[in-house]
Amino acid sequence: MNKISKISLAVSLGLLPAQQLLAQDENQSTAEQSYERIAVTGSRVLRTEEESAAPVQVFTAEDIEATGLTSMELVLQRMSASAGYGGNQTSAYWNSGGWGTTQVNLRGLGANRTLVLLNGRRVVNGGTGANSSVDLNTIPLTMVDRIEVLKDGASAIYGADAVAGVVNVITRKSYEGFMAEARVAGSDRGDGGEQQVNMMFGSSSDRGRIVTTASYRSTEEVNMADRAPCALAETVPGELNCVGSASTPGGRAVITSGPNQGSMINFNQPGAEDPSGYLPYDPSLHNVNSFATLNAVNPVTTLSFSSFGDYRLGQETTAFAELLYNNRRSNQVGAPGTLRDIDYAADHPHNPVGEDIRIVQRRLEEAGPRGFEQDISTFRVVTGFNGLWNNNWAWEVAYNFGRTSGTDASTNVVNLERMQRTINPDTCGTGGVPCADLLGYGNVSQEALDYMLFRTSNEGGNEQRSITANIAGDLFETARGVIPIAFGVESRTERGWSEPDSSVVAGIMNTNRQEPLRGQYQVNEAYVETSIPLIDGQRFADYVAVDFAYRYSDYDTFGSDGNYKLGLHWNVNQDLKLRATQSTAFRVPNIPELFGGIGEGNLTTTDPCSGWDQLGTNSTVAANCQADGVPTGYTQLGSSVLTQTGGNPELQPEDASTFTAGMVWDVNFVEGLQVTLDYFDIKIENAIRGVAGSTKLNACYNSEDLSHPFCNDGSFTRDPLTGAIDYLSSQVANVATENVSGVDASVHYRTQLVGLNTSFNLNMTYLDKYTVEPFAGAQPIEYAGHITGGSGSYARLRSDASITMGTDTWQANYNIRMIGSATDINASPGDIGARAPNVFYHDLQGVYFLTDNWSMTVGANNLFDKKAPYIQSWTDANTDTMTYDLMGRKLYAKVRYEF
Repeated sequence: MNKISKISLAVSLGLLPAQQLLAQDENQSTAEQSYERIAVTGSRVLRTEEESAAPVQVFTAEDIEATGLTSMELVLQRMSASAGYGGNQTSAYWNSGGWGTTQVNLRGLGANRTLVLLNGRRVVNGGTGANSSVDLNTIPLTMVDRIEVLKDGASAIYGADAVAGVVNVITRKSYEGFMAEARVAGSDRGDGGEQQVNMMFGSSSDRGRIVTTASYRSTEEVNMADRAPCALAETVPGELNCVGSASTPGGRAVITSGPNQGSMINFNQPGAEDPSGYLPYDPSLHNVNSFATLNAVNPVTTLSFSSFGDYRLGQETTAFAELLYNNRRSNQVGAPGTLRDIDYAADHPHNPVGEDIRIVQRRLEEAGPRGFEQDISTFRVVTGFNGLWNNNWAWEVAYNFGRTSGTDASTNVVNLERMQRTINPDTCGTGGVPCADLLGYGNVSQEALDYMLFRTSNEGGNEQRSITANIAGDLFETARGVIPIAFGVESRTERGWSEPDSSVVAGIMNTNRQEPLRGQYQVNEAYVETSIPLIDGQRFADYVAVDFAYRYSDYDTFGSDGNYKLGLHWNVNQDLKLRATQSTAFRVPNIPELFGGIGEGNLTTTDPCSGWDQLGTNSTVAANCQADGVPTGYTQLGSSVLTQTGGNPELQPEDASTFTAGMVWDVNFVEGLQVTLDYFDIKIENAIRGVAGSTKLNACYNSEDLSHPFCNDGSFTRDPLTGAIDYLSSQVANVATENVSGVDASVHYRTQLVGLNTSFNLNMTYLDKYTVEPFAGAQPIEYAGHITGGSGSYARLRSDASITMGTDTWQANYNIRMIGSATDINASPGDIGARAPNVFYHDLQGVYFLTDNWSMTVGANNLFDKKAPYIQSWTDANTDTMTYDLMGRKLYAKVRYEF
């Protein structure tokens, strides 16, 4: 590599973590001594890679290719360091980040606490509007050179949100030629088809380079009933049986007057002879199976285009640009909508009971399933200049713009105002309003359905703008080594918006009421980082250095904050390195947490003061209720309280403290063998959580002399006359504390085995502790070793092992992924599904290079068709869909042409 090409390479890569390169040749001048120094992920100073104190896991393009994985989510969610909940195709019904989005969740601390970078720079959040994390669908694997995962807090290096760690996606910068590949896949049951086409073109000269990729990927749905015929529960001790939804097609009602008051009845179901008939409600007869109208895997179609290039303007100055466009179309199906709490007077012409009744739940089966659709486009452009100064200092100035926008639609949604008109004898039948008889399946005419059913369409998006300037180089050289330094500034604006359908804003649709949301914040930051060598060339310390980084952040919404990072890397000798870091990190409240509009709803709430004068045994609650002015004889009317939810403009950033310590051992007596071991401990204070109204009330009235903060923070008020709660808030607040600790271990081995090039990789994570204190003074909740039923699995042990063998003409890869046993946090010991066993997934892939240009790949994921375990507090399909595979055995084939 001549001098011109080396300078061009170093300048074009700029200060991108894990890419920037200052390569010198031994035959050149003293200023160009022979060593390779880079800015690794987790640091911006230039150093040799072995000097880094950061625990980083790397997935190269070759590693990813060997596994046969086709999406970013599959690569990252299979990491042993991933836990908890991250959106994917089988958990779209539970994705608060917007249906259809996919995310990475390091340590299970939440997707919004893992920072995702593209070439060392931030990526705009993705989803249906005002979102808080990056949608991994926007980053196709075709353009990836490698993925570096920093499993350490890094706010001092990268700013907010790097609490659990950083995922830095490095794209291809150099490629000569053209590549096209086509892939088809599907389950061995004939469903879940997948089609994918990828293309890549690259060219370079002595002045510039360009790499362009285009990708199309489409996956088909898998019906939930094809994987789990019905919802299961332990209705008889030791036996699982089908249980259905209590939202019945005929309508489940309660008699509200007369001698039969309180009795539950159910109106005729499909197939009944009497259209107005009813029977005493019996769950075994009347409940219905909803799995046939849900998906186990939801369809997604993505179209992506990217281009990365640079051009050398002068001897030591380069202009560069990055362009990314992605369109995602996804959809889900839901059971027919449920109508609730509809009163019918005894004299209503459609009421055959002769007494006042209230429909508790009525599944509008006549309308068919509901549909949910997303059409999301993401655009990102980065442009700037970088270069070398004085042959020793690298600089870069860059502008980063990203925007996500799209629509989120729902079909077969009931307009409640129109529905009320159709059942009101005074308004239906005239003025174009048809009459609808909701008491019994089949009594709702198509005319009435057309009148009351609507399609709602919401719009939203996210936008990010930033300007950065970075400089890195060497301050001076000491007897113990060079002292490098990096410093820079950044100005960034984040904006998010969500515009729900006007009918949803008005609260007249049979769906959650939403308010429009618009908000933004701006931050200006400056950082400095250095590494100071302490010892060099000693018997038990071949090299010892201390790293220090500090970042100052000034937000227009929160004020200023500073975060630091200290690191120690101690090379005992050329084989053994010890490392440790201590750092602070923070997460700023996201747009919906800060600016989310206030919503109201009648939420199920228990008032501890109801009947307080009759409690007797709980003297603390009785005394507190009396002291708070709750009158004698007060009884809560109903089971719900009108509660405010939404954002909180008073939120402050979460604070985190992270400690890691570990070792890297290149085993000198086994060539090609490396072992790493790292301990991690992360504590988050002032964590942002919404606390349920019942929890707030119980915490207050069970504290001595109303001493709990919930008693005095304005969370609730009471009517001074009746004592009833007339205001209750469950808005998010800085109330929680979270603490997670454990150990990461890995083994990497490369050798020749029976004449074959062989590599073995093992990554393992042991989760020792994950405790959540939901508010000050609360009993801590232990997640480690449990499946949470709503936030995914926190199995103590996860591992991923693979072996790759091959020659110049073929290659085979075998992978085993384990999710350790875990206990259902909501189940009782001994119940079926109270504990999930160790689950192993086996994958096999083979590649044959037909010619220099053609290759053929075949493989199978979940080779032995491992079924997902039954989980008692399942999310969907009788299991934890955030953790286990519902697809079953999946077969695929790929053909690639390259020149």
